[in-house]
Amino acid sequence: MNRRDFLATATTASAALALAGCNENNRKAIDYSKHPKKSEDIKRVNINRNKKTVIKLATSWPAHFPIMGTGVEKFAQRVKAISGGSLEIKIYAKNVLVPALAVFDACSSGQIDAFHSGPYYWKGGNSAFSLFSGLPFGFTAEEVNSWMLYGGGLELWREQYAKYNLFPFLGGNTNIQMGGWFRKPIQSLADMQGLKMRIPGLGGEVFAKMGVNPILLPAGEIYTSLERGVIDATKWVGPALDIKMGFYKVAPYYYSGWHEPGSVLELTFNKHSWSKLCSEHQAMIEVASSEMNSNMTYEFHAQNIHALQKLKSLDVKLAQFPDDVTKAGKKALREVISELSAQNKDFALVYIIRFMNI
Repeated sequence: MNRRDFLATATTASAALALAGCNENNRKAIDYSKHPKKSEDIKRVNINRNKKTVIKLATSWPAHFPIMGTGVEKFAQRVKAISGGSLEIKIYAKNVLVPALAVFDACSSGQIDAFHSGPYYWKGGNSAFSLFSGLPFGFTAEEVNSWMLYGGGLELWREQYAKYNLFPFLGGNTNIQMGGWFRKPIQSLADMQGLKMRIPGLGGEVFAKMGVNPILLPAGEIYTSLERGVIDATKWVGPALDIKMGFYKVAPYYYSGWHEPGSVLELTFNKHSWSKLCSEHQAMIEVASSEMNSNMTYEFHAQNIHALQKLKSLDVKLAQFPDDVTKAGKKALREVISELSAQNKDFALVYIIRFMNI
């Protein structure tokens, strides 16, 4: 017998033995009472056979929204593939099942099983949540992922969200966000005074102390508001998404930013819904969410590079904020942190653990 025939014969024999073993296991019922150490395996072994679990997940994004929306869709497809179809995540775009910014409360109450959004949207309910999303002059995407995964950040986040019956995962990162689109150039801090600007989160509070009037607007109203002069400036995300909004046509001055150096996106589950999942499905979600977090972060970085090059060809005026604006921003941030820490013990706790004991 030559080497090739020997390998073929051995492979066939091994496969036959494996199949025989599987068939034997299928024919025999396992009595776990005789194997107390394997009692936990009851939850895992073949638990998904002939059974399908469906999770309702709502997002804060339109259907097929670039990077954020499509990233969640890929996540759902990945989970379905890994589970062999036994776990399906049904995605509901914003306003289909619940309004875009109502997903937190809907998930907390059990109306939906999960959501994809950004933690800073919920700072009105608890200002500490904004710290899990990002902080002006704070962590970049790589740094915040390191803190979350290896510095106790994720555990702290889950401890805070548990009070609201929620269980969060990292769900992507926008990377460094731009400072915004302005109808007129910013040559000094004086030019910021009285500006009406669409900017949320802690960045909005910092800008408010610098003399800006922060305004919250839904995405669909931003362009028209800029065009008509209802607002003077807007912050959106970064080049990859900003270019699709067409802001450069009505506000050609585009500034690099420091208000959101690495904004976390979240994949969050209702705690009860999560606890009902079998161990296999929980593990599959953990793996797929980790992949989504990495892929979305790197996709933002890659797409931003291409979009920035294109914006340069569209006569966009790229610039950095003047030094006095940045200096005022740092001073304003210290004031915001001091005030929020005094008002909310959760904020003080998270800030101290996140930035003082790393």
